[in-house]
Parts: sequence; structure tokens; C-alpha cells
Amino acid sequence: MSAPSTPFHPLPSPLTLDGRRRLVGVEIEFVHLSERKAAECLQDVLGGTVEEEDPYAFRLARSRLGDIGVELDMRHVHPRRDGPGRSLGPPLASWLGAAVQPFVPREMITGPLDPERLGELDIVTQALREAGAGGEGAILTDSLGLHFNIMPVATDAATLLRLLQAYLLLEPRIRAESLPSALMRFHAPPPYPTSYVRRTLSSAYRPDLAELCADYLAANPTRKRSLDLLPLFLQLFPEQVGPRIRGKVKPRAVFHYRLPLAYVGRAGWSLAADWNRWVAVEALAADPDRLAEACRQVGA
Repeated sequence: MSAPSTPFHPLPSPLTLDGRRRLVGVEIEFVHLSERKAAECLQDVLGGTVEEEDPYAFRLARSRLGDIGVELDMRHVHPRRDGPGRSLGPPLASWLGAAVQPFVPREMITGPLDPERLGELDIVTQALREAGAGGEGAILTDSLGLHFNIMPVATDAATLLRLLQAYLLLEPRIRAESLPSALMRFHAPPPYPTSYVRRTLSSAYRPDLAELCADYLAANPTRKRSLDLLPLFLQLFPEQVGPRIRGKVKPRAVFHYRLPLAYVGRAGWSLAADWNRWVAVEALAADPDRLAEACRQVGA
């Protein structure tokens, strides 16, 4: 079994400022194939040991791509975890899982990977499809997400601001390319508020890190953004950010890029096109002159 031939572009800055290799975690949603059968399919491709957490959550441990989780994407059916699902108890959680399984996507979650290994996930999704997994970007009730969790080069204000500005400049084009149908656009995270975009792209906007965080949180107190920075800011400022967040957010020092969609049911589908769109954002952020000119053109 071979991966599709679409090339994955390298990150413009593959190392952090302190010399560590930058890694990326990946989340891929699909339908039809059960969590157990999906985990067993991954084991056939990647080796490792399948471990059961509950009837709707499995872990492939010590595979060639590290530990990988496969689960029903609904926290209430996983009673051993912290959070609201605990109150249901195993019997009720199991009943709920059986009831919603036909309608709720499954999610495959990798640990941090070297970007050079992303092509191996194309092989994995091909194997899942051949085992019965499906998905064409969205279902009636939700989108089917392909999320990238990318380690930043650094977390100082200037570096984060350049990345955010580059993303805001390219987001309209990324949305146009990533969301081809009305159903997909309906389920997609809403765009950033226009007033926030205007302020962030202004040449006069030079926040320190705390101000950058506060401004983001004031305008975007939700994880439903195509580039979700709440995990990163929660990691950096837990006491300030934590009380302001509603819903499930884990502190992580990553960019949570959650606009792309998963097409596990489509023959020949590759993660490469969506990954390469992210690389284009980083390339713009890494070119200060081009970035400043693009910001000026928006403000003109």
C-alpha cells in the first residue's frame, strides 16, 4: 500500500528558536467504521497494541507513529475522563454511545509527529477507507474535521502577531478553497469579527503578549474559530484565560488549525493540500516585508 503522490511542503522554519524540531499533532474525523475496528485497522498498518478505555474509546499504543487514539467524538460517552461525562456512569454512557453512534463521527488523534511523516497518514486513511470508513467533508449534523496542532516557532508577541496577521490575510482564500459546499460553510467555524481583523492588521497595533492575549479573548471567547488560539493562550495565561472560556479547551502550546475537512471516504484523498495551505501562512509570516505590504493594502 503506497501513499498518494501529492507532496507535503516543509515548514519555512522547521525548528523552534531554542533549536527543537517542530512537531504537529493531527485529528481526523470519519464515519461508519466502529472505534474498535478502526483501532484494529491501524494496528494492522502500524503495529502496536490496541488498548480499550471504554466501549467507544481505544488507544493504539507504541505504533510506528506513536500512540494514536480512536474514539467516538462525544465526551459524555467516556465516563472515565474528567468532565461532564463522569456523571453519567458507565452503564448510561454505554447506552448513550450506542444511541448516538450512527450520527456522531469517530475521531483519530495522533500524538506530536515530525511533519516529514505526515505522508504516512495518507496511508492510514487509505487503510481505514478500505476497511469501511467513510466521510466526505461533512454530514447533515456536523463537519468532519481535519485538525492540525502545530508547535509554534516561539511564543513571544511579535512572532505570534506575525503568524496571526498572515492567517487573517489568507483566511478568505483558504475558506474559498476549503469549503466548497453550502453545508460545509454552514458547519464551519465563523470568521473572525471584522473589527478584530481590522485592528490586528493595522500597522499601529503593536501589543505585548498579555495585550495580544486579552484582545484575542475579548473578540473571540470561543474555540469556534478556524485558527483557534485559545489552547495556546490558556497555556500561557491560565489564570486570566481559564475563567473566560466556555466549553472544552485544553491548554496546549500549539496553533489549533481547525478549518480543514476530512474526506476519508474519497479515494486518493491526501492531507497534503490542507497542510500546504498552512505552510503558505507560515511563509507569509516569515517574510516581514511582504507581510507589512499585504497589511497596508488591506488598510488602504
